[in-house]
Amino acid sequence: MLIDERRLLVLRRLALLCVVSVLAVTTLSAFLRHAKAGLGCAEWPACYGADLRAAQRNESPPAAEQAATAVARMAHRIVATLVLLWIAIMLMVCFGARPFLVREGRIVLALLALALGLAVLGRWSSDARVPAVAMANLFGGFAMLALCVRLAAMVGRAGRPARPSMHRHAVVAGLLLLSAQILLGSLVSASYAGLSCDLGHCGAAELLRITDWSGLDPWREPALDSVKPGQTPAGALALGLHRYLALPVAAMLGALAFLAWRSGRRHIGATLLVLLGAQIVLGLIVTLFALPMGAVLLHNLFAVSLLATLSLLI
Repeated sequence: MLIDERRLLVLRRLALLCVVSVLAVTTLSAFLRHAKAGLGCAEWPACYGADLRAAQRNESPPAAEQAATAVARMAHRIVATLVLLWIAIMLMVCFGARPFLVREGRIVLALLALALGLAVLGRWSSDARVPAVAMANLFGGFAMLALCVRLAAMVGRAGRPARPSMHRHAVVAGLLLLSAQILLGSLVSASYAGLSCDLGHCGAAELLRITDWSGLDPWREPALDSVKPGQTPAGALALGLHRYLALPVAAMLGALAFLAWRSGRRHIGATLLVLLGAQIVLGLIVTLFALPMGAVLLHNLFAVSLLATLSLLI
């Protein structure tokens, strides 16, 4: 039985709307998370982690900082609601008439599960003190964007000849390695470890001498009161590992971009290389200029874009 092309066209448009909406949600979420951490504040870096310090002392955060994020928080809720709406409509498109769009419907169901999970998690996100909550929130949003991009590409390829196969195991390995790097970066962010050491420190010899591995525990609340603003010794291990893991991640993504180019997926290969180069430059900027808000948000944006682009090669 032939599938109505109008259904596929509607589904593709909804998937693209979902891509744009989820990208907006992840960006707004990153802004809220980093603004709460103090990035971009007037008294940087003294204000780094000020909200957490206030919460640990049972004090209220400054009213000015709350007002500054009110618009972004409201926009985040509105766009997140739109994402749920797009998912509900896509479910009706996939399963509301025969023949069912089973392959596409599975992705939409996965999107629904992630969206509902993030909605539940959102009740604790704003007041959570352990990095695990922020890490789950960030990676859940990243996974949703990757699924939306994959769904849009899948619908767009419906009825077309199959593309040359890629090395599936290598792509999966690349996705796992990139996911580990993203989770490690979110741990650095959520544990306020971004200034734990500058570019010339966190060397391999120094990391090997570290005996306290508590900085890698996502369920451990960061301790900031006993150290200088922005200096969290326990976070040096996570930050150092994040920097060193960037080397094999870059090598793996570069190799996959080359394989994508050779297998006929030149647009994906070129996109991977551009995103990878931009991400490396942004990583240096974030390190050299002590976490400027704009560069940090772009670093977040390019990370999720790399994950979504790489998912197209499976």
